[in-house]
Amino acid sequence: MAAGLVISAPASGVGKTTLTLALARAWRHRGLNVQCFKSGPDYIDPAFHAAATGRASVNVDSWAMDRGAISHLVSRGADADVVLAEGSMGLFDGVAAPGVSGTGATADIAEMLGWPVVLVIDPSGQAQTAAAIAAGLRDYRPGVRLAGVVLNRVASPRHEDLVRRALNDAGIAVFGALPRHAEISLPKRHLGLVQAEEQAEIGKLIDEAARFVAEHVDLDAVLRSAASWTPQPAANGLNVTPPGQRIALARDAAFSFVYPHMLEAWRGAGAEISTFSPLSDEAPDASADVCWLPGGYPELHAGKIAANARFRSGLRAFAETRPVHGECGGYMVLGTALTDADGVRHEMTGLLGLETSFAKRRMHLGYRLATLAAPMPGHRPSARLRGHEFHYSTILAQPDTPLAVVHDATGAVIAETGSQRGHATGTFFHLIAEDR
Repeated sequence: MAAGLVISAPASGVGKTTLTLALARAWRHRGLNVQCFKSGPDYIDPAFHAAATGRASVNVDSWAMDRGAISHLVSRGADADVVLAEGSMGLFDGVAAPGVSGTGATADIAEMLGWPVVLVIDPSGQAQTAAAIAAGLRDYRPGVRLAGVVLNRVASPRHEDLVRRALNDAGIAVFGALPRHAEISLPKRHLGLVQAEEQAEIGKLIDEAARFVAEHVDLDAVLRSAASWTPQPAANGLNVTPPGQRIALARDAAFSFVYPHMLEAWRGAGAEISTFSPLSDEAPDASADVCWLPGGYPELHAGKIAANARFRSGLRAFAETRPVHGECGGYMVLGTALTDADGVRHEMTGLLGLETSFAKRRMHLGYRLATLAAPMPGHRPSARLRGHEFHYSTILAQPDTPLAVVHDATGAVIAETGSQRGHATGTFFHLIAEDR
């Protein structure tokens, strides 16, 4: 029987990921088997979780997934001693209109699984007010239980004492207080954290975080606060159809954003995945029956992609007879051209007419519900796909046949329709699940 906890906070940027990684590694050092999950659509954190625990982590999302799918994914923690679900944004932050089983808020997952919440509170610039915030979060939704708090970035022993006293008066347990410690800060990029696979010293960084947290946090008290949990059998699993039997998947520093549960679902359905690196000028496997270009950071490697003739010609030859699909960054590379942040225009593969620019950055962020107007690999016309879009590129041209009618979480129609031309398709959103 595992012990389940949710790690959350009042807001983003407070230290949820660092605490999650530190707790996972510290308990692993004690011989415990730790499984992590990520609540919400963030596709970077699961790789950090895997680095800390040695076990694959996946996303669970109440806006895009039904309870059966979430139960199916979480059941992988059945053989663990401790299961940690790291939240996104603030505890109750989600979209205004519910999706499949909730609004995408971390609180949905905490209530659904019955796991208590450990709050990370950053009391910078305040003292007793931190207790008022914690108490408000504790009382906001009756079905969500607060286990206690960990204070992060406390300024001094006096500061810590003021906050601790106020929290104790409010009846809220304080598991520990972390002074500022720059050495365990995780580097960031415009889409969030720099990916785990890009950091050669990630193991040492997590070890240092674990040592630091173990020195300042009562790990036994945190563990005792967890809920005993046995996964409930799911009536159904993920509603995911592989895009093909043999999938050529672009995989390198420019093409790295794909939800782990999608790849697992493809393999679980019997599909074979072969990877290739466009940055190494590799073409997709000629024996594959579909090619998939996930998102990533093509804007950081646009010059190299434009210069890699073997990749570009190989992809074009593949697309003459078989489907090719791109998500977000992959969609941009299927287009005609990409202008980087310095204003330099780079020719892409030209399978679609899309042209994008990072010279004038504008954030596009949010859930997407797409109704397909044309087929795409693994999905029929009229299928309703749920996904998430996050990028800073601007569309200069999107001349091809729209792939879908796309709405945001409020129901508003958006301009990022995706594209279809010949065997090539692309979307700006990353696919999470198909509606049943």
